[in-house]
Amino acid sequence: MDSNEKTKGKGNQKNGNKYLAWAFSEAAEFARRYDAQARSYYTRKIAEDEFHGGPQCARSQVVRAAYYVMRDQVPFEPEKLFT
Repeated sequence: MDSNEKTKGKGNQKNGNKYLAWAFSEAAEFARRYDAQARSYYTRKIAEDEFHGGPQCARSQVVRAAYYVMRDQVPFEPEKLFT
């Protein structure tokens, strides 16, 4: 798409595996729904980031927490993740 003689909308096309990103976002939503600590962390982050991203920013932080658990191959400990 061109705007003001500049090409727009192609800056983030190849940013990781879209299927893996989808799986992480689904895992974050599952955690938010069924884990009380994840839910309180999510709502707290929404309140903190109300003017800087809101739910998308809070969701990405929960996704990032899930990513680090898998990357480091450590057991899931909500006390450490969502404090």
